[in-house]
Amino acid sequence: MLFTHDAEVALASAAALVNTQANGPRSVEELPDVAALDAFVESWGWTGERRHDDLELAQVRALRPRLREVWSSDVDGVVRIVNDLLARAQALPQLVRHDGWDYHLHATTPQAPLATRMAVEAAMALVDVVRAGELSRLRVCAADDCEDLLVDLSKNRSRRYCDAGCGNRVNVAAYRARQAAAD
Repeated sequence: MLFTHDAEVALASAAALVNTQANGPRSVEELPDVAALDAFVESWGWTGERRHDDLELAQVRALRPRLREVWSSDVDGVVRIVNDLLARAQALPQLVRHDGWDYHLHATTPQAPLATRMAVEAAMALVDVVRAGELSRLRVCAADDCEDLLVDLSKNRSRRYCDAGCGNRVNVAAYRARQAAAD
């Protein structure tokens, strides 16, 4: 394991959150309503209080562009974003244990707004990325027509494509091109 389990989950969920935003020719808004946000929160196991309203949805949507900046920033830019996210949330790191997870860090209360908890979890995980000098593991999908983000947690740093099937699509297109050239 490169990072702690909670950091890896926070990084993956931050990338997944950003990838819900319509970005590029093939993508659509994947958080069109509160029900979609509820499904996203459930799929990633977010805990704590929820409002289940349009304001909460708007706050979570507003977080996505800020997190996307991380994937295209140098280390100083990432540090500025991380420090800003932590300062705005008045983060106070503390060890907690809940829902079958052993001790891990939370830096907000369970009553903090969902978008604040998401921002701080991502920021805390990014602290580990910066401290480990592993910023190169935060990537944009290598497919020409995809701008989704990914976190490369592979041992050999070889992950190039997002989870949207781009790797398979690119490989099939390359195979077909080789077959056409051979004919």
